Amino acid sequence: MIKRVNRKSMLIRESGRSSDFITPSFGYGCLFKCNYCYMRRHVKSGVTIADNTDDIIKAIIQHSITLPYPKTPNQTHETYYTYDFSCNEDYVLHAKYHDWKKLFGIFKHNKQIMGTAATKYVNNDLLSFNPLQKVRIRFSLMPQELSDKLEPGTSKIIDRIKAINDFIEAGYDVHVNYSPIIVYENSKKAYAELFDLVDTHVHNLFKHKVKAECIFLTHNEDMHKFNLTEGIEGENLLWRSELQEAKTSQYGGRNIRYKHDIKRHYINAFRNAMKRHVPWQEIRYIF
Repeated sequence: MIKRVNRKSMLIRESGRSSDFITPSFGYGCLFKCNYCYMRRHVKSGVTIADNTDDIIKAIIQHSITLPYPKTPNQTHETYYTYDFSCNEDYVLHAKYHDWKKLFGIFKHNKQIMGTAATKYVNNDLLSFNPLQKVRIRFSLMPQELSDKLEPGTSKIIDRIKAINDFIEAGYDVHVNYSPIIVYENSKKAYAELFDLVDTHVHNLFKHKVKAECIFLTHNEDMHKFNLTEGIEGENLLWRSELQEAKTSQYGGRNIRYKHDIKRHYINAFRNAMKRHVPWQEIRYIF
């Protein structure tokens, strides 16, 4: 279900991991139904699309001109301030409902900012636009056996990996987003195979460009109850209290994540596996 709204909040939030800043919501919700998605804790189905795109773009530009120039390099980008325009939706999936060429054009022609968006969808319509590396697409990746259960209807993992080359050739900056990283019985073998797919299919000329974000699973008590009530597949992979501990989010949500002590082991193991299978891939951050 698509609902058109006039977005009122023009708040731009600091981020610091995936981007420097998070824009006001062009869309809120998602047409995908990923079992772990934090947005589905708030919106169980459908998406609201902002009609007032120009107002949001104006807010981004006004915010950007207050920033020091040139930018001090950081892990989000050495030169440009990065704005995540897809934090509360999958903008790439919903692009046909947005004036995406106008937004991408703003990033393309602005001397100090660029846009970034994570996605689980290969939208080849975007290949018709060359943003001159001023829009970063972050393809979310997990083993296909997890994706089948936890993110039904999304693009196949192999298609996302193969799309990396196409989007770079079209003029996009492309990273991968290993997220959420999930520990389960077959995880060691499955993630090794995932890394091998990335190593095999990303062109050698592009490998130095394709950096990685690595984010271990955080689940939510309300989403856990919803998944159980609805009989949604894969909840046994997401809610494993013997491995997890409680965490209250900054917004008051009751979440669980892997226990601090064992998570350090998981992070080290994940880093080591990447060094063996994709030694060329720089990790931007991991937590």
